[in-house]
Amino acid sequence: MPLPQKSLPDKQVVVLPEGAPSREGVLRVLSREGVRAAGLPVPTDAELAVVDLVAPGGEAALEALLQSSAGSKLSVVAIAEGALAEREIAGVADVVAPSSVDTELGMRLKRAYARRLTYREARARQRDLQVLLELTSRYAEASDVDELLHEVTRRLADEMEIDRAALVLLDEEKATGTILAASDDPALKDLKIDLKQYPEIREVVRTGKPVIVEDAPSHPLLEDVKDKVAARGIRNIAAMPLAVRGKVLGVLLLRRSSGRGAFVNREVEFLATLGHATAVALRNARQLDVERNRREKEKSARIAAEERAEALKQYESYFQHLSDGVAILDEKACVMSLNPAGRKLLDVELHEARGRHINALTNPSDDGLVMDLLMTVTKGESKNDVDVPVRTLAGRRLVLSVSAAPLDLQRDKAVAILTLRDVTRARALADELQKTKDYLERLIDSSVDAIIAADMKGKVILFNKAAEQICGWTAEEALQSLDVGKLYPKHQGREVMAALRSKEHGGVGRLAQSRREIIHKNGDRIPVSMSAAIIYEGGREIGTVGIFTDLRDRLKLERKLSDAETRLEESEKNKVLMALAGAAAHELNQPLTSVMGYAELSKRKIDESSPIYRPIDIIYREAERMAEIVRKIGKITRYEVKEYVGDQTIVDIDKAAAHEE
Repeated sequence: MPLPQKSLPDKQVVVLPEGAPSREGVLRVLSREGVRAAGLPVPTDAELAVVDLVAPGGEAALEALLQSSAGSKLSVVAIAEGALAEREIAGVADVVAPSSVDTELGMRLKRAYARRLTYREARARQRDLQVLLELTSRYAEASDVDELLHEVTRRLADEMEIDRAALVLLDEEKATGTILAASDDPALKDLKIDLKQYPEIREVVRTGKPVIVEDAPSHPLLEDVKDKVAARGIRNIAAMPLAVRGKVLGVLLLRRSSGRGAFVNREVEFLATLGHATAVALRNARQLDVERNRREKEKSARIAAEERAEALKQYESYFQHLSDGVAILDEKACVMSLNPAGRKLLDVELHEARGRHINALTNPSDDGLVMDLLMTVTKGESKNDVDVPVRTLAGRRLVLSVSAAPLDLQRDKAVAILTLRDVTRARALADELQKTKDYLERLIDSSVDAIIAADMKGKVILFNKAAEQICGWTAEEALQSLDVGKLYPKHQGREVMAALRSKEHGGVGRLAQSRREIIHKNGDRIPVSMSAAIIYEGGREIGTVGIFTDLRDRLKLERKLSDAETRLEESEKNKVLMALAGAAAHELNQPLTSVMGYAELSKRKIDESSPIYRPIDIIYREAERMAEIVRKIGKITRYEVKEYVGDQTIVDIDKAAAHEE
């Protein structure tokens, strides 16, 4: 994958050797990129170098540069050609030919700088990981929690170059806090603070998310304490939640002056991970303290548990025959008795189970689930059917439905009784059914056709997005108050049900696709293509479902097609008429010309006083009129008609040829 093109930093680039012929071209490129050139000794802020290996002394200059104290922090771009350019050169990040310096050197330097930034980021992340592993290892091994927490804050201050790192534990009301440790004061611990003076901590408690503040004196979050912040020289603040299962137990608070700059994303990610590990360590430390406080009572508690185990014998014969697992626990949540079904469920023998903590036998994915059940029991209450994912001693992964109740064997002693039922298959089936349900719902919602289902009383139970668009009702409105009968014109709903129950429209319980109308919310009638079915359960009708396709666009298209066909018919008529008119004009012109010619000759040879002159003149004039009609016929370009005798119509020659004139 190509590296991102970074702008060259505002730093110097070392150019060697100083007498190289390419130096002038290199300096021109650096000037164009806005970067300063430098020589030896290497400036402290230099991160790039250009070495001309073609020039005399170039290879020696490269070797000397790499062996110098600054060589390890430089990315070198070499100018080389021929065999030298083709082989891998130690310590060189990229190579450019002498002829390509002007066009490629800037790009090569940017790539070399991008690689260096990537390498630097990777080294920083590796260092973060190493620190995180060391600290989490200390969490697991340390016995002195106070000393450990101070070591964590001090290590953070050193690694991240910050002025102060502090661990703040919150009280239950989240109004005050206790500083458990601070990097700049080993003796500081258990110092109470008022959270009103720490708006960044209050924001973490409110959101449960990290709060990163840049330019603290002017940040709106710190408006009430900006004077104090400015007086202490604080510029950047990071407040990270110490949370377990979404509950914020405390805050890791870091402050930095302007020297190092704002907290970058890598640092925030590192702090978030460390914050989570610290929160778990604090929770475990609390639990460890509780256990330590109870160690003195373990011996007497064990004796009491054994005495109660004797009292449990009256129940064991009953428990032996139950299909569910039954476990009797003492006050320490250790197993006193486990029936055969429970032993089979957890893959354990009775002698292995007795005296062991219930979490050690079940290895739940979340220890808190079982502990919450037991806490409920200690209050004298019962809790039923809590799903707990577990892993048995044999490695089998199960989901157990666990119920817990107090068992009062002696008036002053109460122990817990747990029932365990394997619901792994049932929960897997439920998850699969839920996935199928979600898929079908997405499928129905994505359908371009309206899908509407109702029970036999007409109450809408399914109304997809396409139905919303066609009917104008929202799904929420339809499910709450819409009767499916309102979607049909008067009596049509009954007709649909009658058709569904008949055999003539697709079979009983089915309605083949047919054209209908439904009523929009605003009262408009929407033409649709509809198919429907009755939903049966055990042979009993429990509902109906209809699929509706909006025909408005299709009907518009049909009307357009009909208009186009009409225009096409008119066009065909015009073509036929013009062809007929042209043929008629052509065929009639020749005999008319002969008639007119002979009539003209006859008029010239006969005296006007002759009794036959007038008939011949009439023949001539009528022939001329016929010729004019033929001329108009030849100019017909459209189909125009007029009424004739009776109900008949004939072509209106004058209108059909008028637009030509």
